[in-house]
This record gives sequence, structure tokens and C-alpha cells, in this order.
Amino acid sequence: MRPPEKGLAQSTINNRTQVVKRVLSLSYREWDWIDLPLDGKLRKPSPKNERHVYLTEMELAELLEAVPERYRIERKVILLAMLTGMRRGKLMALESGNVYNGRIVLRPNQTKSGKPRVIPLTEEALPLVEALPFDTTGDRVRGAFEKAREKIGRPDIRFHDLRHCYASLLASKGEALTSIRDLLGHSSLTVTSRYAHADPARWESVVAKLPRISNQSATTH
Repeated sequence: MRPPEKGLAQSTINNRTQVVKRVLSLSYREWDWIDLPLDGKLRKPSPKNERHVYLTEMELAELLEAVPERYRIERKVILLAMLTGMRRGKLMALESGNVYNGRIVLRPNQTKSGKPRVIPLTEEALPLVEALPFDTTGDRVRGAFEKAREKIGRPDIRFHDLRHCYASLLASKGEALTSIRDLLGHSSLTVTSRYAHADPARWESVVAKLPRISNQSATTH
């Protein structure tokens, strides 16, 4: 009996969709194979199994505290991920030359977009980048993270979720999505909005800004 086939990863679906769009574009604009531009009709499908894992400030602190003592350097990497929203691979590739005037500055060849990216560092984050590159490996960082999540009973958490938490916490503090987009290095707000979910606790303060409508007629007479 054949095992059930797993669905394609969302990134694979997006990449294949982009290839088809490119072929359709060339078919109309370059090769004259079709009479209408059809590439705009094809859109990337929205992921149906999109993960939404966000930890509170207290939960992040508990996760960090759960990192075993022998993983001191790896603990710094995990904390820096929480404070910058950077991917593990980017953190492991950091060099002393990437830190300038209290900021992490990624060069064009270090970003997915090919554009420079600047990430401000908090007072808590500054000591973490005093000795770069980190004297550890990605496997050790993964191992430290997995042991910490097991200790707090959250095997569902992934290292990449720390990036989501970074965006979510900024959004909960009232930061604009445009600012979060730039800090994360996203190409569009559509991508950012998946990570920075709305915080229901802020809705009351938002709607409180609405004017009183029922009294308007009384004040104008």
C-alpha cells in the first residue's frame, strides 16, 4: 500500500506559479504565441495551512531561560533572533563589519531582495554582537533551541517563529506595518501582514478615536 502523498510546500507552489507567469508573459510580449496578456490572470494561491504561532513577552523569556547552560553562545543567537527578527542563517553569517553605529547593516549580497537592510539594536542586543562571527554552528543553535522548547512543553515552536513574534510584538505596540516591513526586509505589505496579526487588545483604543455622532445634531442647532 502506497503511503499518502504529501502536498507541495507553499514555497514550491509559489516558485512554480512564478515560472508559469513568466512563460505567459514571454508568450505574449516576446514570442507572439498568444493574443492576450494572461500572466496577470494567474495569482499565487493563498496558503490554507498557514501557521500563526506567536509567543508573548513572558513566553519568549521562558523559552530563553530554558536554554541549557552549556549553550551560552547559542543562547545569544536565540536572543538576538528575538530582538531583531533575523533568520538563523543571517545571524550565523554576521561579521564584525556588519555592525555600525549601534545597528546591524546587511549588504546587498546578504539580503534576499538584493538591497541593503538596516536593523537597529536595542541596549539588550548590543552586547550580543560584540564578538562576531558567532563561535558556533547552525546545528548547535538548532539543538539548543529544540531542547529549550521541549523543556517548556512547546514542541510546536520553530526557530523561524521568533521572526513572526518580533513582527507581532512590534504590531502590538502600535508600530506601522510599513516600518515592520522595512525592518524585516519584506518586499511588500502583503507578506508582512501575515506575520503581524491584529492585536484585539488595541481595538478598543482604536475605535475610541471615533467622534461622537449622536450628539452632532444637537450641537449644530
